[in-house]
Amino acid sequence: MFFEVILLVGFVAVASNPSPYYAALGLVVGAGSGCLMLINEGMTFLSLVLFLVYLGGMMVVFAYSAALVAEPYPEAWGSVWVLSYIGSYLAVLSVGWLLWGEFFTDEKVFDVVMFDLGGGLSEWWGVSGMFAAGGWVLFVGGWALLLTLFVALEVVRGHYSGALRAV
Repeated sequence: MFFEVILLVGFVAVASNPSPYYAALGLVVGAGSGCLMLINEGMTFLSLVLFLVYLGGMMVVFAYSAALVAEPYPEAWGSVWVLSYIGSYLAVLSVGWLLWGEFFTDEKVFDVVMFDLGGGLSEWWGVSGMFAAGGWVLFVGGWALLLTLFVALEVVRGHYSGALRAV
């Protein structure tokens, strides 16, 4: 239960970010607690892969966005707008917990993810167990990332200066 609450705190920190610097901190907290949830269920290899891939990719995005906004005085967590966002997100989470909280208490969420290996550990299967039936998802995901790269290059090429701006 502790890791789930920390995961929600990370979600709220990313959603109510006043500056990309603070959103990166919320991302690290959210990804770390999500991977700790997976470790708690016995999926250490999947947790390590997700942690490295997710944080590696998203931290690059946050580094570029932080470099593009480069504010000399970024807005902090104590701002009135940021606190109102945090309060509204926590209110929505509280209402959701009150309405649907009992639905998640009696069953384990990760039972669908675990492989039935006849009593053996799922960690021995590693990447082959993860992509046994989902190799086509990896292929489609690669094509989607390639398309995203071409779209980003075309957007940047639209202006002659690219991502640079006058300061």
